[in-house]
Amino acid sequence: MTRPQTRAVQAWAPPPPASRPLAVPLYQTSTFAFEDPDACAEGLHHPDRGYTYSRHSNPTTRALETTVADLEGGAAALAAGSGMGAINAVLLALLSPGDHLIAQRRLYGGTGSVLTRLAERFGIAVTRVSCADPGELTAAVRPETKLLYLETIANPTTEVADLPRLLAAGRAAGLTCVVDNTFATPILCRPIEHGADVVVHSATKYLGGHDDVVAGLAVFGDRELYRRVWRFAVDLGTVVDPFASWLVLRGLKTLALRVERHCENAGRLARMLAGHPQVTRVLWPGLPGHPSHDLAGRILDGYGGILSFDLAEGLPGARRFLTRLRCAELATSLGGPRTLVLHPATTSHRELDGAGLLAAGIGQGTVRVSAGLEHHEDLLSDFTQALKA
Repeated sequence: MTRPQTRAVQAWAPPPPASRPLAVPLYQTSTFAFEDPDACAEGLHHPDRGYTYSRHSNPTTRALETTVADLEGGAAALAAGSGMGAINAVLLALLSPGDHLIAQRRLYGGTGSVLTRLAERFGIAVTRVSCADPGELTAAVRPETKLLYLETIANPTTEVADLPRLLAAGRAAGLTCVVDNTFATPILCRPIEHGADVVVHSATKYLGGHDDVVAGLAVFGDRELYRRVWRFAVDLGTVVDPFASWLVLRGLKTLALRVERHCENAGRLARMLAGHPQVTRVLWPGLPGHPSHDLAGRILDGYGGILSFDLAEGLPGARRFLTRLRCAELATSLGGPRTLVLHPATTSHRELDGAGLLAAGIGQGTVRVSAGLEHHEDLLSDFTQALKA
């Protein structure tokens, strides 16, 4: 019999063979032990041949990857420590110095910053195009063009990309097509069905859904592309913690229910704001006057939980409005249970100058709203009293 010191270190009770856990277990471990040296080596060199070290793969994280790949209709997925981690892993794995990529003109500010750094540090040229004109995309293609980058619903203008036509044009040009589907989630849109090669998510947002986790995901249409990015991500160290994976898995169980409520509350707020004298513009794809309204009705299974609006008094009016809210919170991020508001010009898109903000469709009076799960009458009342400022 081994001594107490040894038994204390090695204690572990496997689950009874006649039952199984209803929730995915949390494998909060960095390392896995093997009986077979060859099997240990295989786990380090292949993403789907056992678990050796959690930087390479982990059972809890694999359950998250498998679930989101299934929801998106992909062949495999890669989880990362954040949405930006997933985006950077994909772009850095698929692009080389001297390459050229095409991106839609209006993107999340963090993604725009990454594209600027790619150009500055690695000589990767970037051309911005409309999210609705495949002809403009085709005209921008060069011999060195390798990748097309789109957002299903743009941040924060809520423009909907014409995925069927743009992805068809991208694939015809031989480009790897990447779509950020964070705002839509696989409940509202599945870009792989329209021809995307890679779909990225900030799982911090709707997939996690509770404002308590930071994580990202990249979903791949074929396994070869997945293996290519996986090898680079392992070296880059974009690994997500198993507990973060477990939290996102928990959030996924209610994703469909939450997205339905987010969309409903966003619609009620958008319609109220559209008729308010202090508001000059409301951007939500569900409004008939939105530039993407018809397209959204064709490719989305709902209009999303994000809206933006412009206040007539610009930055002073936006500041007064934001400080008077009581039910909604002034905070970064989105997709959680609380309604969150943000001033994009000074936060998410703060790196843009005046011309850049104008090109992105953002004014000094623009406010972005992530509609939460509260009762809609409380939200409407809160926005109404704040607008009186």
